[in-house]
Amino acid sequence: MSLHELLPAPLADALLGGDWPTEPAVVDRTPTRLDEFATPAWFWHMVRTGTIPADKIGMMQAGPGLHPGAFTDSMPRTPGAWQAEVDPAKMLKLYAQGYTIRVGYLQKFVPFFADFIRAIQRQTGYGSYVHAFATPGGRQGLRHHWDQQLAVIVQVDGVKRWPLWKPVVDAPMRAYGESFRVWRQEMLDGWEASGPDLTVDLEPGQALLLPRGWVHNPHAPHEDQASLHLTFAMRERTDLWLAEQLVAEALQERRFREIVTPDVLTGDALADRLAHVGKALAEFATGISGERLETLAEQVRSASLTDWSEVRT
Repeated sequence: MSLHELLPAPLADALLGGDWPTEPAVVDRTPTRLDEFATPAWFWHMVRTGTIPADKIGMMQAGPGLHPGAFTDSMPRTPGAWQAEVDPAKMLKLYAQGYTIRVGYLQKFVPFFADFIRAIQRQTGYGSYVHAFATPGGRQGLRHHWDQQLAVIVQVDGVKRWPLWKPVVDAPMRAYGESFRVWRQEMLDGWEASGPDLTVDLEPGQALLLPRGWVHNPHAPHEDQASLHLTFAMRERTDLWLAEQLVAEALQERRFREIVTPDVLTGDALADRLAHVGKALAEFATGISGERLETLAEQVRSASLTDWSEVRT
């Protein structure tokens, strides 16, 4: 499994060659093993059997998600310890009332998606994840927001309408311009007044490439047709991530392990100390060359293929 089973080969090759998208695009897909596995029957069997971990479920209707207690039962596992158990009947009742079911991080408990996501990371160097969204006909789960990484949305069943607006934050990251941290009501007023820059009706057999920062307000447009889609999110690495790898390498030199004493942190000398450390880091970085630079590059490449932590993009 690989990116080539998610996207047409020419597009996958272009992405891997560095032609990274900055504009949304809809592409037609040729069915692959992904389509054989991720079917509506598979999804609803997973829901009805209650096999989804409770902490991977979210339910929302055009707004914030419900408290987990709305779709779980608390069952004692050991004396004095309680653990949430999914209640499929509660989930299905809420779905019938118009709530979207979001099953997050499928790669954490579905082996097929664990293999799929690892294959993508081996190709791209990006830690990734996959969510599933089931929305009743004529309803909406999440409202206007943007993401901090490229999303590839694969429509499994029904139609999902994606009104899209150009970014209001340039190159957002989890630590910079994250949607829920900087969202303001006047943004929504402006989007609703202007209308979307682009609207996409995504159908089965299609995928939408949605670059980071693009505002979206997806919903199932047809009252008699529910929607099911998968969102593959690729957490792009940035120059900040590379800088963090350089800083980690700097720990090999004792000067960067010196203690900053309280009088510096609370006194007038802090600005000078920051300037000194900045200069030392610059000297350190420019001093890495030759064989040492090649060795560090291999270490960074290995980290990109194995690091599953929450990267800041």
